[in-house]
Amino acid sequence: MIRVILAEDQAMVRGALASLLDLEPDIEVVGEAATGEEAVAVVERLEPDVALLDIEMPVLDGIAAAARIRARAPGCRVVILTTFGRPGYLRQAMEAGAYGFLVKDSPARELAVAIRRVLGGERVIDPGLAAAALSAGPNPLSRRERDVLTAAADGSTIMDIARALHLSEGTVRNYLSSAIQKTGARNRIEAVQRSRLQGWL
Repeated sequence: MIRVILAEDQAMVRGALASLLDLEPDIEVVGEAATGEEAVAVVERLEPDVALLDIEMPVLDGIAAAARIRARAPGCRVVILTTFGRPGYLRQAMEAGAYGFLVKDSPARELAVAIRRVLGGERVIDPGLAAAALSAGPNPLSRRERDVLTAAADGSTIMDIARALHLSEGTVRNYLSSAIQKTGARNRIEAVQRSRLQGWL
């Protein structure tokens, strides 16, 4: 049997996925989690073959959870299952060690097939998303530009961002200006929105 754990913060969706997978003769759902942090703990405790992770989860998102699982349980294959088919998310997920990336509107039968394939060592990526990721190119933002944009997302002032990131106000302005230019935005709020839409933050 292929032992699987599910991490999804919406209980109804999690239950539906578990029911679908339990219909497969060779797949058994052995654990569930509602946050990324719980998912890491469940993987460490149960040592499943595959972990299915949603991206948008509280406490720890699916991509960060995937990186921790790779570090702590390298034998567990991670598949990201998400509503957000964004090219930048795909790139981040692969860098975090995920073997699969599927959007939730894929046919249900594809999920079981993907689980079997990643267990065999293959990478399984939604074809439309793979094409979009190739055409989108790499994330143009540097690590510091991403940090500054993330800090700016809640409307923080230049001074607040500078204090939070231990940078000078001039340096923060430079990073924001550069990020705005790279995203083709008119201001920092628009830069945050565009970057999130692409999955760059």
